[in-house]
Amino acid sequence: MYSLLRYGVALSVALLSLTANADLQDELDALEPGASFELPPEQLSPLAIRVPGVTVSCHPDTVIDGGGQGNAVNINAEEVTFSGCTVRNWGSDLNELDAGIFVAREARGAVVENNQLQGPAFGVWLDATPDVTVRCNVIRGETSLRSQDRGNGIHLFNTTGALIEGNDIRQTRDAIYIETANNNTIRGNEMADLRYGIHYMYSMNNLLEGNVTRGTRTGYALMQSKRLRVFNNRSVNDENYGILMNFITQSELRGNVVTGVSQGQTAGVAISGAEGKAVFIYNSLYNTFEGNVFADSNIGIHLTAGSEDNEVFGNAFVNNQRQVKYVATRTQEWSKDGEGNFWSDYLGWDRNQDGIGDVPYEPNDNVDRLLWKYPEAKILMFSPAVDTLRWVQDAFPVVKAAGVADSHPLMRLPADLQAEIR
Repeated sequence: MYSLLRYGVALSVALLSLTANADLQDELDALEPGASFELPPEQLSPLAIRVPGVTVSCHPDTVIDGGGQGNAVNINAEEVTFSGCTVRNWGSDLNELDAGIFVAREARGAVVENNQLQGPAFGVWLDATPDVTVRCNVIRGETSLRSQDRGNGIHLFNTTGALIEGNDIRQTRDAIYIETANNNTIRGNEMADLRYGIHYMYSMNNLLEGNVTRGTRTGYALMQSKRLRVFNNRSVNDENYGILMNFITQSELRGNVVTGVSQGQTAGVAISGAEGKAVFIYNSLYNTFEGNVFADSNIGIHLTAGSEDNEVFGNAFVNNQRQVKYVATRTQEWSKDGEGNFWSDYLGWDRNQDGIGDVPYEPNDNVDRLLWKYPEAKILMFSPAVDTLRWVQDAFPVVKAAGVADSHPLMRLPADLQAEIR
């Protein structure tokens, strides 16, 4: 009898909760366009917002629980603002696009701000939604899942005109994933403990500005995209790559600071050949690198697979174990209009005191290539034999291989970059 009574009470509570949530959904559906509505201070089941122009917010004690299935919140109308809510425990099916907040394509101009989200699949999914704003949200993934089985913090699919600003994203798969999404602004986000901080695929004309990644496996993965503006971002102690560029063209990278990119490790064991690269560039052409700092990493910049015809000037390469790694079919000149880059290991001189070195900086000559191929030969770095090899290639250019040359190296770190590496 007691068991039956207890079961009956539990069933009654569950039915009461379902009824209350149904009544709440009816209230949301009955709102007038432009109305404001605060969700009650209790645990709620998944909700949908279907009335255009409404503002839906939460009491500090409100929790929207997805029940482990599907989306926790659906936004299906234009100009909706959803703010100040705690959302958790939505579904984990990545194929079904389960999300804490799913913003449908008919929700043009939606604003999602100041929410706290934690769950297994996507945090916020923007489904071809134009002109949406996702601002100042805190998003956390489900750490009990493998990284590759989690969703991305914010996922833009075929989205145009979006502003993704001031979000704090950790422990998801990627923090912000931009897929076939054009003319968007990704600004001022903080990201840590991820596979990729920001991941671009097949996107054009995006602005990536003032973001920070820390301790990710790759800070900024820019792939298969054109005309990206990557300005004033930071990568701090990321692993493997600070900035990874794969088939990127006609893009600008200015004012970025990448420091402390370390060799990749698994379970604390270093992976052979996986040096940490501040920048890795694969088959990327016609890009501009200006005013960036690449510092304190295993490799400052590694180019491969025909990454030629890029403009590289006014940058600072500081205290990298190897400044440049590049094998080319023709020499790449890394200066423009008489301005080269600052190299912390440049050993040339400046007799006329104009701030420009009198001899070119060539970071990947035949001696460097020899050391790449036979790392154990580094013990001979300052020996007479190495000095002789370098003298021979300078005296007889016919034996000199093509690579990077900076004909106008800067003798001093530019003033606007000095504060960036302190």
